[in-house]
Amino acid sequence: MTCTPRPHSAAMKPLLTLLLISLGSVSHAADHIVEVSSGREISRTELLAQARQSDFLLLGEIHDNPHHHRRRAELIAGLAPKAIVAEQLDEDRRTDWARAPGETLEKRLSAAGFDAAGWQWPLHEPLFAGLAKAQIDVVGANINRNLARRIVREGSPALPAPVAAALAASPLSPGAEATLDADLLDNHCGQLPASRVPGMRLAQRARDAAMALGLVALPDRPAILVAGNGHVRADYGVPALLARLRPGARIINIAFEEEGKAADTGTAYTHIWRTPAVHRDDPCKGFGKPRP
Repeated sequence: MTCTPRPHSAAMKPLLTLLLISLGSVSHAADHIVEVSSGREISRTELLAQARQSDFLLLGEIHDNPHHHRRRAELIAGLAPKAIVAEQLDEDRRTDWARAPGETLEKRLSAAGFDAAGWQWPLHEPLFAGLAKAQIDVVGANINRNLARRIVREGSPALPAPVAAALAASPLSPGAEATLDADLLDNHCGQLPASRVPGMRLAQRARDAAMALGLVALPDRPAILVAGNGHVRADYGVPALLARLRPGARIINIAFEEEGKAADTGTAYTHIWRTPAVHRDDPCKGFGKPRP
């Protein structure tokens, strides 16, 4: 989960609902999917065929772009797994779409531990509505917030044993560590004290390790993860851990980006899927220092 400041969700709900309705009519023709290794643009049909041949499919997102959530739900439905792993739920939690069918989607997600306010519901509604319609379970694989805080404060001693083992087997290169540190600073609008960076880095890596372990435990192939773009980066994210946990595994990791917006994609992903952008205010206003 990125640390970009979030607006107050209660006031945003009516506006977000209208936004989701309007976005539903945006054509997929505005999308562009690029296969990074070849540099060529491919169709969704071709991407789906490639995904079926993979062992792990990692789908990124910009959290506040509903286009990304809708596209991923459609792609996942085309693969028809029994379950996927999601950043938005903690370890040992999962959805039960058959539970209280008269309840709203938000209530059924909340019963599985989904933090509706923290994730600015209904921004993720297109994703989870599509999964619920297709009866595809959502399995949590993130560390909980209290554990993340302990890791930031206490360091390695706070790590659960399986997470510690996965991280020990997959240390970051100096370059990957520098990139992760820069991204953490950017996500905190440059206001993260240097003394807190190592703890935040370890908490981020613990999240990635937990998600990688959750993916390995899924019986479906490809095993699918939905998470923020940072979590699915090949250099410091979940793919780096999967490469050690399952050597030789075929991994597809897709960054969902926005047309007209600069992004550091490089070779950190196998594919870049660009959709229309959405308007957003400066997320750093809450930090008292706007982005340059």
